[in-house]
Amino acid sequence: MEQLIVLPSRVQMTAFALMAIPRVLAALFVLVLFWVALKLTRPALRGALNRAHFAPALVHLLVDGLYKGMVVVLAAVMAASQVGINVGAALAGIGVVGIAVGFAAQETIANMIAGFLIFWDRPFKVGDFITTQEKYGDVREITMPTTRIRTMENTYVVIPNKQIIGDMLVNHTLYGAVRVNVPVGIAYKERITEARDVLLPAARSVAGVLENPAPQVVVIELGGSSVNLEVRVWTDDPAHERRLLFEVLEASKTALDSAGIEIPFPHVQLLVEGVSDGVWAGAARLPQLQGRAG
Repeated sequence: MEQLIVLPSRVQMTAFALMAIPRVLAALFVLVLFWVALKLTRPALRGALNRAHFAPALVHLLVDGLYKGMVVVLAAVMAASQVGINVGAALAGIGVVGIAVGFAAQETIANMIAGFLIFWDRPFKVGDFITTQEKYGDVREITMPTTRIRTMENTYVVIPNKQIIGDMLVNHTLYGAVRVNVPVGIAYKERITEARDVLLPAARSVAGVLENPAPQVVVIELGGSSVNLEVRVWTDDPAHERRLLFEVLEASKTALDSAGIEIPFPHVQLLVEGVSDGVWAGAARLPQLQGRAG
């Protein structure tokens, strides 16, 4: 039996169009309304955040990312409801998918939250020299999930923001001039004042060492085999911190050698007390007894 196909009549099509056109126009009106609202509110919101001294990257994230995304999603939902689409079921499905994605991307979400905290608290910025995760270098880029630094070996290191937030971080740039501490040891028989008179000119001779604050030589420890000193110099450029450490250390060694001041190596001194003469006499006969046994 042949199936009879009934085509909609012109009257039905007209009625459907008359019913759908107002809904489509209403949806377009909602989209235009939200677009105008977005255009008007984004500059105001950006200005308010800038006046509150938010980091520029965080302002861009909040205004052009989070706020714009929320407005676009809300506009799409409102427009879809105007044309008769059941958005409740769709939102429920999106919610279930979002929960599943959230469980699967916990590390990524944690890193993004840590990135938000970095943008909010601003412990460092692009161009600062920092030490974190046993890495020292200048910050080249800060993103939501990661921070990228260039080390002194000219390597590009990408560190997850979660690890930076959970670890101790040292900012070498925040307060301007940086002090470099160079350890030097001298023998106990040497005079500290003479060593200081030798080390201070050597430290001042290194390029990049500031005259103000002036270099210092202080005693930090009376060690097991040496008097441990510390040559303290200052630099106004954190990029020179590691270079100064190496060059001041070399200059100190050279200056102490030229002045005849001993830099000792670790040694052990054995003192034997209360041993009778008979024991020493017996120990002296051991080589003879070994020769006879051979």
